[in-house]
Amino acid sequence: MTYCEISRGHAFHGPYHDHEYGFPLTEDHALFQRFVLEINQAGLSWLTILKKKEHFERAYEGFNISKVARYGKKDRERLLNDAGIIRNQLKINAAIHNAQVILTLQQEFGSFANWLAHHHPLEKPEWVKLFKETFKFTGGEITGEFLMSIGYLEGAHPDKNCPTFQKIAKLQPPWMTQSK
Repeated sequence: MTYCEISRGHAFHGPYHDHEYGFPLTEDHALFQRFVLEINQAGLSWLTILKKKEHFERAYEGFNISKVARYGKKDRERLLNDAGIIRNQLKINAAIHNAQVILTLQQEFGSFANWLAHHHPLEKPEWVKLFKETFKFTGGEITGEFLMSIGYLEGAHPDKNCPTFQKIAKLQPPWMTQSK
């Protein structure tokens, strides 16, 4: 079964599938949110992350990149003690480090979205290499899922008859364009 089929009518997967997964994102806070959620999914089910999404939103102050980039020891401890999120020190440290990196990318490219667009189109192995060189706690699965979920790699909706695929196609996500 495809994710398109599994998500139909599901309390958590349904709304994510129908309104978020594969839709192009261009706002940095939304990109950062998806990136943090994808990192936290590593080793867990996506359902676990979807159920904790609101908690992540509160814990990371609306995914305010500037605030997260300034997190220190007290914030790390607060996050490690927050049962509403995934309490994994490596994942928490990666979120903070990656926020700092995104601030640097914003200075150089104007936004995280511009940095992504600057590197489009790349094949998945090239994206993975770039993400591993740029960020922490990224690998093939995390990078691939992140990029599929924001419209940079094909595959979020393999069922071309899926109504959500049709909505996304009208938005012309980056994976549907080939020019750099």
